[in-house]
Amino acid sequence: MTAEELKKVHKRGDTNYYVYDQYGKNPMAPIAPVALIALKGARTFSDEVNMALVTRRKDYLGEMDPASIQPGFLREDFHVPVNAFRFSSGEGKAVIESTIRGHDLYILCDVTNYSVTYKMRGYDNRMSPDDHFQDLKRVILAASGKARRINVIMPYLYEGRQHRRNARESLDCAHMLIELDELGVANFITFDAHDERVANATPTSGFENVPTTYQVLETIVRTFPDIRFLHDEMMMISPDEGAIYRAMYYASVLGIPLGTFYKRRDYTVVKNGRNPIIAHEFLGGEVEGRDMIIVDDMISSGESMLEIAKTLKAKNARRIFGVGTFGLFTDGLDLFNQAYEDGIIDAIFCTNLIYRSPELLKAPWYCDVSVSRFVALIIDALNHNASLSSLLDPTTKIRKLLKAIGNDGVTD
Repeated sequence: MTAEELKKVHKRGDTNYYVYDQYGKNPMAPIAPVALIALKGARTFSDEVNMALVTRRKDYLGEMDPASIQPGFLREDFHVPVNAFRFSSGEGKAVIESTIRGHDLYILCDVTNYSVTYKMRGYDNRMSPDDHFQDLKRVILAASGKARRINVIMPYLYEGRQHRRNARESLDCAHMLIELDELGVANFITFDAHDERVANATPTSGFENVPTTYQVLETIVRTFPDIRFLHDEMMMISPDEGAIYRAMYYASVLGIPLGTFYKRRDYTVVKNGRNPIIAHEFLGGEVEGRDMIIVDDMISSGESMLEIAKTLKAKNARRIFGVGTFGLFTDGLDLFNQAYEDGIIDAIFCTNLIYRSPELLKAPWYCDVSVSRFVALIIDALNHNASLSSLLDPTTKIRKLLKAIGNDGVTD
């Protein structure tokens, strides 16, 4: 073999070896059979991920050498049954009811799902984020020493807003990551973390903060095919200084202007653990006649987003869209229903990464962004020990999306 031929082989092998191809085959062998465990409250989403993973692997089979297919590569259901139950005292334990020995285990956890209940001393108790996190640790302990590798997919980062210390506060999120690292978790996957710098708490662990930018934009385009990402017709809005980097990315990749608000607070008063907001002050260019996209990592009560929407509407903004990876809506939906009826908001986009109530899914202003297939691709890539870089970077996909749409909307 000549030096030039050897160079071509190395180049081809290097490209195929570590870059994950989400549309084609991947010659790297899986490290072990995949096993999924869905904790209470995460099963609906996990079922969607399982279906997408099964479909993905069926696509492989037509291109693979049958002799190279490893046992457990394809199953109709990758789930392993687990029972995380509570005693009447409120204590609990986890029991994995099928073998996971030698498996590449992925535990899916939704710490926000308040619809899950358990009995304690005869009373129904809703599971809090703390309860969900305790169940996660119990399942990890039950799997330790048996699974080939333990991976945690926690879309909403537990205690993610408690990422830094002010005065005598606890650093809950950082300690959570330390706990999981000490329990032997190899990979920790979360989405649009409130502040990804919390990963510094465990600098030697596998922490991935995954953006949902492309999935959000794709859903916006499909829902409103007449939308135009043009400099003179749209503006990206950051609701506060904490969300500015997220909004800056959207504005930069779309080529549209950026506006931001800062929260003027009364620092002489503390209410519900925070200084109350007096007003939202706008910093930005001309709003009149433009579509607005207000983007944040989550919608908690939603009061700030609605106040900002009202301010923008008063400045004669055209349509107003809200984007939040996690739609918590902790104070209910009444304020959003009223804002929609009053023409303040046109739509709110949130992902299916966490629990959404039936009432929310039926709301005329709510648009669900599916991330299920994306999560299945992440699992497939990790299982092949492939690089996630090309999969996680949304810029190339967004540019392709922008090329696919014209002034009249989505093109075939």
